[in-house]
Amino acid sequence: MPAQTTVVAPIRSGPARVVTEVFAPAVWAALMPLVVAVHATAPALSAGLGWGLLAVLFNSAVPYAVILWQVRRGRLTDHHIGRREQRRKPLLFGLTSVLAGLAVLVALGAPRPLVAMVVVMFAVLLVVTAVNQVWKLSAHAAVSAGSVSVLVILFGPALLTLAGLVALIGWSRVRLGDHTTAQVLAGTTAGVLVAAPTFLLLG
Repeated sequence: MPAQTTVVAPIRSGPARVVTEVFAPAVWAALMPLVVAVHATAPALSAGLGWGLLAVLFNSAVPYAVILWQVRRGRLTDHHIGRREQRRKPLLFGLTSVLAGLAVLVALGAPRPLVAMVVVMFAVLLVVTAVNQVWKLSAHAAVSAGSVSVLVILFGPALLTLAGLVALIGWSRVRLGDHTTAQVLAGTTAGVLVAAPTFLLLG
């Protein structure tokens, strides 16, 4: 009798799924412009929220709405776009949307740190898009690591503790079977190397 092989199915629920959803790239793309804009315009909270929400429209709301629409139409398998071959068009649309938002913010005279944050998001997304043409780099890892890098620059080294959150997000991607450890590590490295110098230069 031939030996039986046990196939372990990917985990689709539990803590790893919660972490992946709560700290998805779209969530970071919605939170970071708000945090940066409010910080840049303090104590004028309403002004910061206004600028931040304008950035969120282009950086998160519109691209994510298009992805959900494509999922509902059956053109994408899921909202995280788990299949690498499906990622090109959504990522290119996301780049276009972020670039359009950047143009609007610059034209309206948005605070410099917010403009820098949007450039960071565009740069990180550009790297993710380029690499994903040949290899499934982790967007979760890249975006979270890039975002934490900006937070450390803004609020100081105490927020280096958020590196643990980036590691937790990476663990969730591997645990769910959506990425390998190498893909997560590469995404984390890319996020830091792109985000930190870009924000320091422009912010």
